[in-house]
Amino acid sequence: MLQTLSIRDFVIVDSLELEFESGFTVFSGETGAGKSILIDALALVLGERGDAGVVREGRPRADLSATFATSAAAEAWLADNDMNADAGDDGRLLLRRTIDASGRSKGWINGTAATLAQLRELGDRLVDIHGQHAHQLLLRGGAQRAMLDAQGGLDAQGGEVATAWRAWRALTAQLQRFEVDARSLEVERDQLAWQVDELEALAPKAGEWEAIGEEHRRLAHAAALIEGAQQSVDALSGEGAIATQLSGMVHRLQQLAAIDARLNDALASLEPARIEVTEATRTLNDYLSRAELDPGRLKAVEARMDALHGAGRKLRVAPEQLADELDARRQRLTALQAGSDLVALRARYAGRGVELVDAGPGVMFR
Repeated sequence: MLQTLSIRDFVIVDSLELEFESGFTVFSGETGAGKSILIDALALVLGERGDAGVVREGRPRADLSATFATSAAAEAWLADNDMNADAGDDGRLLLRRTIDASGRSKGWINGTAATLAQLRELGDRLVDIHGQHAHQLLLRGGAQRAMLDAQGGLDAQGGEVATAWRAWRALTAQLQRFEVDARSLEVERDQLAWQVDELEALAPKAGEWEAIGEEHRRLAHAAALIEGAQQSVDALSGEGAIATQLSGMVHRLQQLAAIDARLNDALASLEPARIEVTEATRTLNDYLSRAELDPGRLKAVEARMDALHGAGRKLRVAPEQLADELDARRQRLTALQAGSDLVALRARYAGRGVELVDAGPGVMFR
């Protein structure tokens, strides 16, 4: 049931708010009083086509909205179309439509953006406008089929036919595309085939570019790394080095602290430093025992980086994306190979046609 109708800057109407009570409502007035404007406004809210001519002269846009009491059919449609089916505590459903001075139109259902087709579909479940120039629900093919199916108790069978029909139409479109674009698809398939072959031979791995880049930096600066680590070890350990000096200071302060306990604070600060220096020296020696100059490995890493970079440049993708690109091109190639088998495609097409016929003889196609 229509509960409210709000009109702003529509044709000759500046602003109008109408509230409807239950029962029969009549608009009366002389010709030209604006009765048809109200019906036109409601039709636009329900998804009828409109243009810039409906906007009141000098205004930026016309704003139309209508509030309805919900129904089971409307709520089912909202759920099927992933719209907000919650009409609120008052159980009302709000439809809104704006048309600006340039002719652009926007629509909303319960505050959610909606297309004109969606407004029309939902409007069919809310209002049936009967008039000299209006499209009545009874004259629409979809409504006729729905009534026939309901009358014959064929709703479930009709749904099966609709599913078979959509599958058959999808194969029809695929077959037509292949027959028209067979050459271009063949070229794309051949190109993808050699690209996949090249990438499979290269065998890029996820995360490889980052890992190999880090290894390259380490190998390229191996001499500087070894030299710096050795210098640090020499400074920390050995005769007269930091570790030796710290050990001497700690030993001397331990003797003096036995005489004056106030030196214990300084001793407590130096002892952890001596331990940390000793641990750092051990870690650096371990690093030096495993570090080495490896020109052969550096050369191999640089060759691998060049191969990955070259493949990325050829395919116009970043080197770190090559593994994902290989998966994507494999999938596309598989789809083209499956879809380009004309004999198999025609067989599937014929099979879908048989399914459509068997799904429900006598049921009207949707």
